[in-house]
Amino acid sequence: MITSILNISSNTEKLSVVREFVSDAARNFGFDDETVSKISLAVDEACTNIIKHAYEYAPNKELEIKVLTNKQQFEVIITHQGKLLDPKLIKSPDMKEYLVHPRRGGLGIHLMRLLMDSVEYKIRDDKKCEVHLMKKMSTAVG
Repeated sequence: MITSILNISSNTEKLSVVREFVSDAARNFGFDDETVSKISLAVDEACTNIIKHAYEYAPNKELEIKVLTNKQQFEVIITHQGKLLDPKLIKSPDMKEYLVHPRRGGLGIHLMRLLMDSVEYKIRDDKKCEVHLMKKMSTAVG
């Protein structure tokens, strides 16, 4: 298993660093450009949600972005100490209603679920929260 780690402050200006870090790792893993873009967008959405909702834009908090890979699986784990986001409480959006009454935001978790093979939220024993975003190589091709 190969591991790469990036630590950033909870500032949306750092999201470009996250996208570059994750894109490089996904490209080196062997994903095509389209899949690299999907993974990068999903991780950007997860980090944005943490900065916006878990940390409420407090710029002095930290996020750890860890990439774990093996032969067939690429996983990004984002760790933070902010409020827990319970995705079970967030319903999938009604896209017809959303298109009739467009608004900014509200699609992040739905988008992450569409772009990745799995998205999980966990609380560690030390009370830190994790978002796990996983993509398998076999589903990325074709």
